[in-house]
Amino acid sequence: MNSKIATRIFRTMAQAALTTAFLLAALQAGAQAPARFMGTITAINGNTLTVKVDANGDRQVQVSGDVPIKRVAPGQKDLSTAESIQFGDLASGDRVLVKLDPDATGTTPQALQIIAIKQTDVAQKQQKDREDWQRRGVGGLVKSVDAAGGVIQIRSGAGPTAKTVTVHIGKTTMLKRYAPASISYESALPAPIDAIQPGDQLQARGAKNADGTEIAAEEVVSGSFRNISGTIASLDASGSTLVVKDLSTKKQVTIHITPDAQMRRLPDMMARGLAARLKGTTAAGGPGAASSAGAPPQNGSGGAPQRAWNGGQWGSQGSGQGGGRSGPGGGDPQQMLNRAPLITLADLKKGDAVLLVSTNATDNVTAIKLLAGVEPLLEAPAAQNLLANWSMNSSAPEVAQ
Repeated sequence: MNSKIATRIFRTMAQAALTTAFLLAALQAGAQAPARFMGTITAINGNTLTVKVDANGDRQVQVSGDVPIKRVAPGQKDLSTAESIQFGDLASGDRVLVKLDPDATGTTPQALQIIAIKQTDVAQKQQKDREDWQRRGVGGLVKSVDAAGGVIQIRSGAGPTAKTVTVHIGKTTMLKRYAPASISYESALPAPIDAIQPGDQLQARGAKNADGTEIAAEEVVSGSFRNISGTIASLDASGSTLVVKDLSTKKQVTIHITPDAQMRRLPDMMARGLAARLKGTTAAGGPGAASSAGAPPQNGSGGAPQRAWNGGQWGSQGSGQGGGRSGPGGGDPQQMLNRAPLITLADLKKGDAVLLVSTNATDNVTAIKLLAGVEPLLEAPAAQNLLANWSMNSSAPEVAQ
């Protein structure tokens, strides 16, 4: 996944770790702890915080000068090493757990204690997670699941570079699964290995063997998603929807486009070069054109993560993440997708060919990622799995999008 995965995959593991720290801190406070709420600071006015609560709506709370405020790091599991900070150190975007004073009077609730995680700390944690998923992650479509043996086989990549990867699940492996009709990593919940089915999309992070065909997974995120390829039959800008005639089912599918959807368009030369790679031939215009199209993105050229996971090795041994040459035309298809320009619904028109990953439904789905400018790819059968490693979101995975 890419750069947003998130934004959303995640908000990813940092928020999950924060939640754990908050819960443990709450347990330490005792069974008779006062009311509390958790959320993100949206405004600070004088000594009053406005917090967007995770559960529902906005709440305001007054913070007197003697209220203890503790700063915890993402992943910190208790308050033993928490740092005391001042009210002035809080800022919009910070995550907070607010314990309310049960004896306070007045119309606005008053804080008894605040535990905070700074937005800057979350951003740093997310960046480290993204880099770790890129370095030690793999993803693709599930081929088989041996729940008793703790072994999952996935098909990673597409075309000549596709390979089977064996994912080993241990007692300490964190297994999570996307909720039905959800594209949010934050909404992913713990699930047993037997919830994973052939055809699911899966991302795993852990220690790989030398050729990347096996991985001892520390974390696995899976979900049932749908790959769709076809042409746009109609668009409704006001309703943020489009209708695509699915080439595989020959039926029309209504696609809902949300602000979280990641949408890109392949330039023509890049599309032809990528199609040539997937078909195992040489691109029109020569290998040089395809290799240039597959060059790694420059700083700042990414999309979303983005829930930000970039799973799967597409090149041959030694190609790495940099999009080195490998196979006909060279270039890394994953990097080629990352390099494609971002677009909006307004950039699409009737008759455009698209590839997309969506929530798993029959005729009414929500887009996760959409790729336009793919006319040459529709002639390459391997393109049907092209987006298998370019979905979800890895916040992590967007990372966890």
